Amino acid sequence: MLSPKQTLDTYYLEARRDLLEVAALLDRYDEAVKNSDGSAAKDRRLVVLREAMEILASPDHANSDRTKQLLEHFSSIS
Repeated sequence: MLSPKQTLDTYYLEARRDLLEVAALLDRYDEAVKNSDGSAAKDRRLVVLREAMEILASPDHANSDRTKQLLEHFSSIS
């Protein structure tokens, strides 16, 4: 098992890249809304993504499995 420092050393750049990808998706979406008539059809997937970010941002995860929580959360769009 890796130490906390080794875990960050190993996975930090990959996680940073993935977060930047999410930010880019949201920027592209916002730009598409701006370039349309200014409104967008309500799409549950966008809500689900924002809720997932809230799950990850919550500090109350010391004993929880974020991966399982997100998988269960993402199953709600089906």
